Amino acid sequence: MNNNLVSPVGILGFGVEGQSTLRYLFREGIKDIVVMDKNPVTLPEVPAGINVKTFSGENYLDGLKDCVTVVRSAGVYPMSQALFKFQMNGGMMTSQIQLFLEQTKSVKTVGVTGTLGKGSTVSMVSHILDKCGKKNSIGGNFGVPALDLLEDETPDRISILELSSFQLMTLSVSPDVSIVLRVSTEHLDWHKSVEEYRDAKANLVRWQKRSGTCVYLADAEPTAKIASESPAGKKLSVSYESGDAIIEGDTLTIGTDVLSLANCKVRGLYQLENMAAATLACTALGISVADAFKALETYETLPFRMEFKGEKNGIEFYNDSYATRPDATIAATGSMKRPFALILGGSEKNADFTELSQILVNERPNLKQVALIGATAERMLQSLKEAGLKVPATIYPTLEEAFAASLSIGKGGTVIMSPACASFGLFKNYKVRGQVFDKLVEEV
Repeated sequence: MNNNLVSPVGILGFGVEGQSTLRYLFREGIKDIVVMDKNPVTLPEVPAGINVKTFSGENYLDGLKDCVTVVRSAGVYPMSQALFKFQMNGGMMTSQIQLFLEQTKSVKTVGVTGTLGKGSTVSMVSHILDKCGKKNSIGGNFGVPALDLLEDETPDRISILELSSFQLMTLSVSPDVSIVLRVSTEHLDWHKSVEEYRDAKANLVRWQKRSGTCVYLADAEPTAKIASESPAGKKLSVSYESGDAIIEGDTLTIGTDVLSLANCKVRGLYQLENMAAATLACTALGISVADAFKALETYETLPFRMEFKGEKNGIEFYNDSYATRPDATIAATGSMKRPFALILGGSEKNADFTELSQILVNERPNLKQVALIGATAERMLQSLKEAGLKVPATIYPTLEEAFAASLSIGKGGTVIMSPACASFGLFKNYKVRGQVFDKLVEEV
């Protein structure tokens, strides 16, 4: 039983992660539990002898007065007045990731963070380990909630966690192997500042042991700064100039081993950063570079991440619905070889489109037309015009109409949906948006 969990234990936020925490508390035999969520709470069957209180609605935080320990779900902002007061009065706050890292029996833990590429890198690490016969599981922000991983854990397993700034914000223990990918700015509708966002990311490495390994992008200043906070004895860098892994054009070199993107199933030059980081992390887990590169040649991209959907009537189609930020779209469009039509836009997260617009106008000479959708369409169009856009750019009410117009790129061209925005408003999430795009490609 977890001795750090002094009853009554509160669960703050009852989404997928909160429900996983409840199952964990049941397994741990915690008798008094308080569930708090702004939304209505529906409990599963509660085992005999366990008392669960629920608090919902505007005053859901009133439940804090009945708690000694609180397990915060990732989406709940930890710096609120109510939580500060709770801790000042002697309350203890923890999180899923904190509990997992404190209790895991895994032979090694790997943590991945960054603004871009987390999911791809986590799945690449897992793919390499699978091909090399090493038992592993993925959890955290990707796959299953971290505490679910404890259920069937064996000591020979490597646990790989994708970790967002929300999950890292209050963490005071770090994984054995940490990967810090490119970090820009994100979630400023949640974090109070860029500094707070990056400071949260630094918890991935801040508490590493000397025996740990930190893998990072040397050329990205915020990433290098985060990595500098790691006390790990081994630091491995990815660079376009000089580092442990060097990217040049479409090749990745580590020592004497070379991986060419032309021999891989994934598309997109930016994937080389993820491949480099995944490989360096795997060397810390006992895998040779040659074996890792061989495995990566068979790795297939995750759905809706620069996913090549084939060629029809001489037009190539790429589904990059997962690109919910401007920097993701910058990376995706940088890999376009043919003349291309770009579908942009979605829901409003108050992102700055200036850099995206300037790069599309000045550094993407093969961009031939832009179709804009969603709440951000007007603002994006304005930003593109200010950057001096010369190619046609039109706002459409639906993805279907934007797609139909993009087909005029014609034979030898490419249609790519890389929206640079979230999908809410027009779609439930990026997956539904991606599925609609796939269907449209099928119907061409």
